[in-house]
Amino acid sequence: MSRTPANHDLTRRQMLGRSASLLAGLAAGSGVVSVARSAPGATSEVTFQLGWIISNGQIGEIVARSLGYFEAEQINLKVAPGGPNVDGVAVVAAGSAQAGNLSSSPSLMLARAGGIPVKCFAVGYQEHPFTYFSLSKKPIRTPQDMVGKKIGTQGTARILLRALLAKNKIKESDVQIVIMGSDMLPLVTGQVDAVTGWLTNVSALRALGPDRVDMRLWDAGIQLYANLYYATDETVQKHAEVLAGFTRAAAKGWLYAYQNPEKAVDLLVKAYPNLDRDAELDAIKPVLNFSFTKTTAAKGWGTMEPSVWEQQIHIYEGLAQFKGPAPKATDVMTDSILKMTAAARPKIGA
Repeated sequence: MSRTPANHDLTRRQMLGRSASLLAGLAAGSGVVSVARSAPGATSEVTFQLGWIISNGQIGEIVARSLGYFEAEQINLKVAPGGPNVDGVAVVAAGSAQAGNLSSSPSLMLARAGGIPVKCFAVGYQEHPFTYFSLSKKPIRTPQDMVGKKIGTQGTARILLRALLAKNKIKESDVQIVIMGSDMLPLVTGQVDAVTGWLTNVSALRALGPDRVDMRLWDAGIQLYANLYYATDETVQKHAEVLAGFTRAAAKGWLYAYQNPEKAVDLLVKAYPNLDRDAELDAIKPVLNFSFTKTTAAKGWGTMEPSVWEQQIHIYEGLAQFKGPAPKATDVMTDSILKMTAAARPKIGA
């Protein structure tokens, strides 16, 4: 099963509202961040808070837990699922989880701009899978092809379309925006000329058939990260060794998935029997393609570039998505854990 960002990526308004209530709780003393390790050499109890329900985006961590990689790092890992009623960022910021996973980098940028002290320490998907899908009878291969077309997108993803149009100097009035859910049928029935979703959501994409045309947001000039690993400033500062152990174990799990995709899917489905094995087998290739690229071949799994973060911040600042000053790249990311784990993170990719 693949995640559908339309249902859980935070909008600016949602994030600002949650920031206010969370900061009030932190001020009241409820935001104690800790990693339960009683003595040197003892096992750390680490809760990994997901932004959504379990999916193939966490296959590396599930493999690592199943094969004892976290145990070898003296970490007892608990995976806490998210969902529509779970604010994962608030859970991590309040100290109920020591690390978290977010689907998209804008959610973290908005959280930081809202005063929540969290930052990214590794990136799972080097390029965001968010894509505009059309059909060959009326293909959209470049942003300019959107002019005069009906573009169906989720309400929370409308900002991405605005960013795309602005980047390519296209007036918003030249495109008809249709707000839709995660269903791909509006494209099949001709109600719209394009729909949006993730390339890793292969089950939903089957409805579009073999005549599907893909235009990735990344290729169109809006380069966002996906599948982010994050923690609070305090955890990064005081429990860096634990986060490094988490990163080493996760990297080893992702390497196993890269080398043994079918076995990795079997471990995922064994741990979560509600997942469909055939669908996960179809999805594993695009998942791994986003996780291992030329960048990871040079710098290792989980790496990230400050310049990519700076570009994202600039785009969102230009669209007035931050209340107050925009965060800096050093506010939203740290490479300290990546440096600590450089030797352990596999340098493989396309």
